[in-house]
Amino acid sequence: MMSKPDAILVFDFGGQYCHLIARRARESNVYSEIVPCDVTVEELQKIGSRLNVKGLIFSGGPSSVYDPSAPKIDPRILDLGIPILGLCYGHQLIAHLMGGTVKGGSKQEYGITYVTVVHPVGVLKGMKKKEKVWMSHGDTVQSLPEDFEVLAYSENCPVAAFRHEEKAIYGLQWHPEVVHTEHGEQMLKNFIFEVCRCRANWRPSHVVEQQIKLMKETVGGEKAIIALSGGIDSGTAAIIAAKALGENLTAVFVDHGFMREGESSYVKEVFGKLGVKVTVVEASERFFKKLKGVTQPEEKRRIIGNEFVRVFEEEARKIGAQYLIQGTIYPDRIESGFRKHSDKIKSHHNVAGLPTDIKFKAVIEPLKDLYKDEARKLAKNLGLPDSVVWRQPFPGPGLAVRVIGEVTPEKVEIVRKADRIVSEEIEKAGLNKGLWQYFAVLTNTKSTGVKGDSRAYGYVVAVRIVESREAMTASFAKVPYEVLERISTRITNELPSVSRVVYDVTHKPPATIEWE
Repeated sequence: MMSKPDAILVFDFGGQYCHLIARRARESNVYSEIVPCDVTVEELQKIGSRLNVKGLIFSGGPSSVYDPSAPKIDPRILDLGIPILGLCYGHQLIAHLMGGTVKGGSKQEYGITYVTVVHPVGVLKGMKKKEKVWMSHGDTVQSLPEDFEVLAYSENCPVAAFRHEEKAIYGLQWHPEVVHTEHGEQMLKNFIFEVCRCRANWRPSHVVEQQIKLMKETVGGEKAIIALSGGIDSGTAAIIAAKALGENLTAVFVDHGFMREGESSYVKEVFGKLGVKVTVVEASERFFKKLKGVTQPEEKRRIIGNEFVRVFEEEARKIGAQYLIQGTIYPDRIESGFRKHSDKIKSHHNVAGLPTDIKFKAVIEPLKDLYKDEARKLAKNLGLPDSVVWRQPFPGPGLAVRVIGEVTPEKVEIVRKADRIVSEEIEKAGLNKGLWQYFAVLTNTKSTGVKGDSRAYGYVVAVRIVESREAMTASFAKVPYEVLERISTRITNELPSVSRVVYDVTHKPPATIEWE
């Protein structure tokens, strides 16, 4: 691997699709990283010591450039000579900072729009006269600064795309990173390869050698524990950590009572065969006690995150471990609001759910800059079995966030059995490889039903089945009705306390994949 891969930096202005921009670059085997929008020139120079920064992309965002609290950039960045592409808010900000006019549009554009391309050059090289794009904006660039030219316009947007006549600075009012923009992927590739001249010299596998080296340097001859859940993220992190630390690593599986059926035995067997030393801690009683009376999702996550760490600290003291390793991935950090202008969607127990007084020298996260599918590629390369590689994601707080409202042993048992039925029927139908996630949720609603000619008043179970590429966006799956019918029939027949099953037909956004 080259010591300094070519890279695209994505400036985060709080847009919901910021992460997708970074994903699209990585899909082209060019490393990308999200940085705060207020990063300074000096900080960029520091990043340049480890990455060959070839281009900058300014993301969209919810603000208006005229809002006093709107995110801005270090203006010196525009003069660095590094190619820049502004998208949506980023497009407006470039025009505003360089002397153009941005105003509230006479008509806002949300959704599919058609633009007329007048100059198919640079980012728009190879585009047709009419392009189908996806817009989401209120403000509009009305006039350009000196030395800029219009590349495309729409019915309500006179400057839908622009470029500087001499410098490699471009702006697109639309979002090329979303699949709804017909040739968006090619537009981004044009910027990455034609404008920035990047080389496709990065692979997720490069992370392994970097993290093994870093882990050895950080831990040295001391001991570490890794939080192992049995899923793809923590499992991949465990194998990397085992290669780096050998006997100085202990994997700790905490059974908090909210796991899938047979999880403890599965984890011990699978990872034991891979040479990982696994300790199982039975802690369901203490977790249920901590959650008694708690109904709010964020409070559940905070309590579970806090208690997780306390269990790990106790286990670490027993063996003298000084470091905690976790399988945190990029979406976990993004959804937990780790950027200044990014909203916190939900706390992940291994990020924002962590207490501030951790009794470890350091928390090590070898996968923190990778997406789920990239972690899967690593897992495959590292020799993890398909049962782990293709295992569907499972939330750290487990079934506790699939029980709406207060968590009780009775409710967890209901959703655990319903979840097993959903999995069995989806896998029996051979649909599992094409789906991202499929599970059951126990709602806090009850409904009247009829069972055995008698009135029944039982719980409502929601079934959630989604398709996704990276978990940052998702679509509900159009599962055949006969499969949904079998799932519904089995749940209501096999679980006496359930009287109704509903199917969740909401995309992400506006929903998240999990209900809590």
